[in-house]
Formats: sequence, structure tokens, C-alpha cells
Amino acid sequence: MNSRRRDQPASDDFAAMDHNSTQRMVAACIAGDQDAMRMLYERCSQRVYAQMVRMVGVQDADDATQQVFIHLFRKLDKFDGRSKLETWVYRLASNEALQFIRSRSRHSTDSLLDDPTGNSDDMREQTEQAEMLDVALSKINPELRVVLVLKEQEDLSYREIADAVGIPEGTVGSRLNRARADLREALLQLGWE
Repeated sequence: MNSRRRDQPASDDFAAMDHNSTQRMVAACIAGDQDAMRMLYERCSQRVYAQMVRMVGVQDADDATQQVFIHLFRKLDKFDGRSKLETWVYRLASNEALQFIRSRSRHSTDSLLDDPTGNSDDMREQTEQAEMLDVALSKINPELRVVLVLKEQEDLSYREIADAVGIPEGTVGSRLNRARADLREALLQLGWE
């Protein structure tokens, strides 16, 4: 199932599925239809992988993504259709990332910054900033980090984050504010200018 290309942007097909198409696909997956499972995987694997890169780091993203899909296909019969399938998948992915982070002693994330471009001085500075951001992100409580990543990387609304993480919508705002404050403090401690 690791056939995704990491250089491709996350598929918008997943977000564009209508309710009836989603229900048919879920029912087919539950019935064991391998084509439906492949289609579901192809529609959401890039976004799940991108979320895992930001949450657990590039070195562990493949393993964490694989775990998400193992859980997804085992628990798909629990999806009741009250939320969007995309939100339900984000919740599974967020929970898996938090479990993964808790189970390992070393915290690492990939940068939220884009790949550096430009001249070598700019590239070196951007690389240093990205590394500093990685270190600072690793110091943030994982439950705050997941909210920050879902907002800043995935651009989810507060409602979608609340559904994905399983917290009240008002808590999303407070966790996001706390995550940003903790990130700012960690960056300052590391000498961010």
C-alpha cells in the first residue's frame, strides 16, 4: 500500500466525495471489496501521510501511516456517517500520531516550513530555521501539537479539528493559542530572532 508519491500534493478527491459516494465506498470496504479499499486508500493516503510527517517525523511517517490504515479498515464499521469520513480519518490519524509519540522516547517532527529555495545563504538560513522549528515543535505537548498541525498544515476549521481530535470546539481555540505560545517560547529559548 505504499504506492503513493510523496512529491504529489494531497488529493482533493477525498474532500470532494459526496455523502452517497462515501456511504457506498464505506459499505463496499466493510464487505471486503478490495477495489473499494484501494480507492479509499488512494483518496486519503497522501493527506494522512502528510499529517504523520508533521506529527511523528518523516523517519516514522510510513510506519504511522500504515498503522492508521490498519486501524481504519478494522474500525470502518464504526463509522456512522454523522461526520464527514475525512474528519473521521483525521481523528484516527491524530490518535495514532499521539499514541506513536507517547510510545517513543525521542520526539521529532518535520518542518512546517516549505522547502528552502533561493541562493545558498538563504537556503542555509532557511534550513537553520527549519531545524530550529523542528526542535521547538518537538518540545510542544503532543495534544497541543496535533491541533497546531491540523490548523496550520491541513487548514481545518475549528469544528473539523474538534471532530478530528474529539474535543469541544472552544477547546480547539485555547489549545491552539497555547500551542502557539509554547512554540514561540521554545523558539525564543533556542535563540530565534
